[in-house]
Amino acid sequence: MDLCHVPATQEKGWYLALMAPNVKGPNYAWLDPSRLYCHPQGLQDCVADLLQPFQGDAIDMVAGIDAMGFILGAAAAATLRKGFLAIRKAGHLCVQTVAQPYTDYSGREKVMEVRTDAISPGLRILLVDQWVETGGTMRAAIELVERLGGVVAGVAAICMENSEGGKWIQEHYKCSHCVPPHLQPRFDQHQ
Repeated sequence: MDLCHVPATQEKGWYLALMAPNVKGPNYAWLDPSRLYCHPQGLQDCVADLLQPFQGDAIDMVAGIDAMGFILGAAAAATLRKGFLAIRKAGHLCVQTVAQPYTDYSGREKVMEVRTDAISPGLRILLVDQWVETGGTMRAAIELVERLGGVVAGVAAICMENSEGGKWIQEHYKCSHCVPPHLQPRFDQHQ
């Protein structure tokens, strides 16, 4: 699908066809959504689909997870007219932070951090990332928000795989993703 084409019929997830498969090997995610972000209608429809389940919910701030979650998170925050908080990989913030170790989708040990002055007790935060594969990165973000007294108002990602970690997140938090049910098995199997 070219970056200018918009199909006449736009079912939920029509923009998923814009994503590009991994051509660089196992150290990268199996599918790259960044091409979707280049398509203006695709990006708008993706954000609208992510936010639809949260219509009418109390959300005080949107937090995006380093780095691709920044794109969707900032777009969601702008749509909701809310502030945006960046949850970063350790070592990138020059202010007081709280840190959380985690294991990412590739099995690498990492540390995530967030500034301590942005989350006050009871602040309702929508967490956004582009993908939840094993759930490790999102769980670390959840732990950071909750450790600072924030409330996770929801979790949104283009895809939430039915991995053990993905299922745990969906069982404990209100979630939103863009993959239609009939395509979910293909995404879970990385096809």
